[in-house]
Parts: sequence; structure tokens; C-alpha cells
Amino acid sequence: MFYAAYGSNLHPLRLKRRGVRSRFVGTARLESHALHFHKRGADASGKCNIQDPGDGVFLAVYELSAADKRQLDVIEGVGRGYQSERVTLAQFGDCHVYVAEHTHIVEGLEPFDWYLELVLAGCRRQGFPDDYVERIATVSTVPDPDVARRKENWKTVEILRRNGRQPG
Repeated sequence: MFYAAYGSNLHPLRLKRRGVRSRFVGTARLESHALHFHKRGADASGKCNIQDPGDGVFLAVYELSAADKRQLDVIEGVGRGYQSERVTLAQFGDCHVYVAEHTHIVEGLEPFDWYLELVLAGCRRQGFPDDYVERIATVSTVPDPDVARRKENWKTVEILRRNGRQPG
């Protein structure tokens, strides 16, 4: 099955570090949707969500086993803020995406700085258009008050940054 990532799971190493076995199969653009950072996370910060209408969202598409999809459902919080939905992408057919439950959408939330950097590292790795990446880079962030979580996640950001951009 296919999973289409648009947020902190864009980079293949992020999935690997989370213990999810996947195979990157390509990128796509989901027309008429917009990327937001208004999903309230368990840590009370803003997490990514996609909503219609919008001017398009870029996605990284991965192939997952059913067991790895179930594991990712737990990691992403299906039933606790996100729901798994399907979108149809011309190049790949049906793909699973995580969409915020309306009860967890809070306008005005800001992501932690490290979270936004995870998203940006993934965008750069996938070679998304510069104007799309630049628009995301302008999102206002806040520092994570949890020192241990902040340190751990900045380590992950540095690893993803070192892994660079997709070849070709």
C-alpha cells in the first residue's frame, strides 16, 4: 500500500528512525489542498495538516506493508488527533494520508522550531520547488520547552540535513 507524507515524515530517514520500513517510490502534488500547522499535537504545538481548498501540497510517496502502516497509525496518533484517509494521485492511485480530526484543529498554533526543520529537511531532500520550501520556511515557530525532547529532535534534524537532497 502507498502512504503519502506531507509533513515531518517527508524524509525517508525520518521513517526509518521511527522504525517504519518503507520504500520511497516518488513525489506527487495534491492539487487543491493547502499545508497548515494547525493540528494540536500531544505536546500542544502545531503539527502539519492538509485541507481543501488550497493551491497544492507536495508529497513524498512510500510503499508500506500492512504491518508498517498499522505501526505508523500508532505513531501518528490515529484516533487521537489524526485520521487515516485516502487520496487518489494520478501517478500512484490510492494513497493513505493522515488528516487532522476537526477536534484537534486550533488556528494560531505554532510548531516547535525543530518540527518545522524536520519538514524543511524533508522538502529539500525531495527536491520540492524553491518557492514551496520558502513559503514553509516563513512559518512562525516557538522553542520547545522540553529540553530533552528538544535536544533529541535537533539531533534528528542534523542527521536528516546531512543526508541531503535526492540524487537526480
